[in-house]
Amino acid sequence: MFKGLGQLGDMGKLMKQAQEMQQKMAEVQESLDRIEVTGEAGTGLVKAVASAKGELRSLDIDPSIFNAEDKEVVEDLILAAVKDAQAKASARSQEEMARVTDGLNLPEGMKLPF
Repeated sequence: MFKGLGQLGDMGKLMKQAQEMQQKMAEVQESLDRIEVTGEAGTGLVKAVASAKGELRSLDIDPSIFNAEDKEVVEDLILAAVKDAQAKASARSQEEMARVTDGLNLPEGMKLPF
């Protein structure tokens, strides 16, 4: 019936794979909220903890950096730690999604969810 369509000939199999992938993606999305990453700045003087979804959970600042004269430096360190945590969260999220799509032969660079 579907001659000439190559690998798409077995639509039932394709639909089953799509449903399984959708279920796995939902499970991964749910787990991303439980996974935490830590971003650091100033060799650990400022640490930001975020979920793999990028939600900032906590901020830890070493008291040794509190000095009115260093206010701008502290602000920069906080910003750097938060950005580091967000970058790590994004990378971890992509890693978790890649596990779901592994073996599906998707085009390179295709990011999920769509």
